[in-house]
Amino acid sequence: MTIDKIKQKHPLIHCITNYVVANFTANGLLAIGASPVMADEVSEVEEMTAIANGLLINIGTLNQMKVPAMLAAGKAANKHGVPVVLDPVGVGATSYRKQVIQDLLQQVKFTLIRCNEGELAAIAGVAWQAKGVDSGQGTIDTVAVAQEVAQKYDTIVVVTGETDIVTDGTIVEQIAGGHERMTAVTGSGCLLSALCTAALTVEGESTANLAALLQTYKQIALEAANNSTYIGSFQVEILNGLEKYARG
Repeated sequence: MTIDKIKQKHPLIHCITNYVVANFTANGLLAIGASPVMADEVSEVEEMTAIANGLLINIGTLNQMKVPAMLAAGKAANKHGVPVVLDPVGVGATSYRKQVIQDLLQQVKFTLIRCNEGELAAIAGVAWQAKGVDSGQGTIDTVAVAQEVAQKYDTIVVVTGETDIVTDGTIVEQIAGGHERMTAVTGSGCLLSALCTAALTVEGESTANLAALLQTYKQIALEAANNSTYIGSFQVEILNGLEKYARG
């Protein structure tokens, strides 16, 4: 199980993320035994990234002060061999987000892109009706497009939804299960991106480790739904489930 491997390693995960999800993300990482740090000041991100085990770049609450920090941190991660994860939140919603993602993909080598179908479509340049930061509506061959994006950027792509997909461009893993209430919790996907960042720091084949993590996360969602009545307690049960599985 990937989560218990993370607990044994206790990695430092540098998250340049959005202010909506920072607390939930930090608590989720702590629950599995990782050590989160949220640093987005451009004058310190290179130094912080250099001592981290993994870097997450999440564009959820994007602004012109964060972008230079994201680029600087990403380049520092590449220099120091630190795995980098991109969460292109709502990339299809505005031209500004699309441009930022293109700049990031051109200047930073990402180990993983973690997205939903709408974000995948935007990155691939496929027609899609975006709905803010939500997935929106459209029709694509998700597996084929995910493979194309993975090959184009020499990265792993994780597409989450009713069935999650993990591909390095050749290998494809599909993980079913979970619970629809996860879509009602702000930051459940952003937290997953942070967990994926931590998963890239442990020993073993990355796609297999990520697939195992996604399977566990779906099981946690199902158990959280069974153990809660309302959404507030459901969110707490997600954190409880992460700690439970990290203990093995």
